[in-house]
Amino acid sequence: MGAPIFAIDALHPQPRILEKAVAVLARGEILAYPTDTYYGLGCDLSSRRAVDRLYLLKGHERKRPMSFLVPDLSEVARYAKVSNFAYRVIRHLAPGPFTFVLEATRLVPDVMQTKQRTVGIRIPDSAVARGLCEGLGRPLVTTSAQRGEEALVGADDIQEVFGHGLGLILDGGPQPLEPSTILSLIGDRAQLLRQGKGDASDVLAGA
Repeated sequence: MGAPIFAIDALHPQPRILEKAVAVLARGEILAYPTDTYYGLGCDLSSRRAVDRLYLLKGHERKRPMSFLVPDLSEVARYAKVSNFAYRVIRHLAPGPFTFVLEATRLVPDVMQTKQRTVGIRIPDSAVARGLCEGLGRPLVTTSAQRGEEALVGADDIQEVFGHGLGLILDGGPQPLEPSTILSLIGDRAQLLRQGKGDASDVLAGA
């Protein structure tokens, strides 16, 4: 039997549904939820067991750190070193479909860092994703709900492929099928690492 599916309003999520989802995360379980890009699979950053299970569920190698979500810019500054340059870029582009690569602070678990001690952080333009982070009070480790290169577009597909490893699936209806744009802001320079849904051409032009 797969994980239960709860319908949620992607634009105006019901508080009681968010509370149930946050309780799942707080128990150290994995959740599927809608974002402003793909459906995401996520867990509590502070739960090493949950992070381990998320890697296992996706079949990711450990040398490929996942990114995590925070609700606002002040939270970015807790987990990454944000220079004045990086602050201006993030304030301009977030919330939105961008993952920012920054130097990690000591609050970030080693498993979430690259060998260069950098992290990928996102402030999603998604009421559900931000509500989960706010309710949990901690960042949400996130990875796309994909089978190989194929993004799973609906809750039923996610349940079929990943349901055995999830505590709950939030069904927000069809979601965009584009990944986030990844920007490195290391060294006070904006560098495009992956072009996705977000348009950062104005930032890159001034880099």
